[in-house]
Amino acid sequence: MFDNKLVAVLNEKIEPGVAMNALAHMCIGFGSEIGTEPLRLTRYVDADGGAHPNISEMPFMILKANSNKIRGLRNLSLEAGVRFVDFTNTMTIGTYLEQIEKTAQTKEAELIYYGIVLFGPWDLVSEWTRKFSLWK
Repeated sequence: MFDNKLVAVLNEKIEPGVAMNALAHMCIGFGSEIGTEPLRLTRYVDADGGAHPNISEMPFMILKANSNKIRGLRNLSLEAGVRFVDFTNTMTIGTYLEQIEKTAQTKEAELIYYGIVLFGPWDLVSEWTRKFSLWK
């Protein structure tokens, strides 16, 4: 039914509030980059005529894994040209300017991944994420 799959994978070792913050940041950035049509964002209307805009028709799976598995998904995405947004530990330190500076000073291998959002071919993304558990 859907050509692409939308999946978030969050680091199972971080606190839920930090994970939700990372997810929110990734979704804001990703949604603005991908756009309304590919994400199949729809305006739902309730029986009273109230609008509930920009809800995706697609399922959005939220899974969990550790930082290294998230890093692996990022590398697979880079190799395959699958669109993604990730979030790391350096993005939670001080002001956004300090976060940008800390990220620039940290080698990729030293980053702790808090999450990644993937949007790519259904079968490929399913294959990559099928062994991950649902976030609870």
